[in-house]
Amino acid sequence: MKKSIVILFVLFFGIVLNGFSQTEKPTDFYAGKWELAFIGTPNGDGKLIANLVRKDGKLTGDLTDPSKADAEKIFLTNVVEDKDKIELFFSASGYDVSVDLAKIDDNNLKGTLMNMFEAKAVRIKEEKK
Repeated sequence: MKKSIVILFVLFFGIVLNGFSQTEKPTDFYAGKWELAFIGTPNGDGKLIANLVRKDGKLTGDLTDPSKADAEKIFLTNVVEDKDKIELFFSASGYDVSVDLAKIDDNNLKGTLMNMFEAKAVRIKEEKK
């Protein structure tokens, strides 16, 4: 009887320990493609596609203009990320530009372009093949 109680206790403890050790792999929230929309700029509203990737533990990427098929990529010069916000830095037309975005939910960000114009970002969901 004593042996069966010990065996049941060890079995139960093993199941509990195994259940706690199976933590979910953390997702990389910002990595992926985002559609950025800039509202109210002097040149009108604009859109860019941000492709953010993690290389060597650091977030980097590029921007493309979806309205121009042959548009050159604009490479990000710096990315500063926090738990609830991200800042993207790049150069355009000879100017250093920054975009500050804060999390709204799992697929939306909202912030400003150069602290002057409204900016929004929506995650582009990739279809798995």
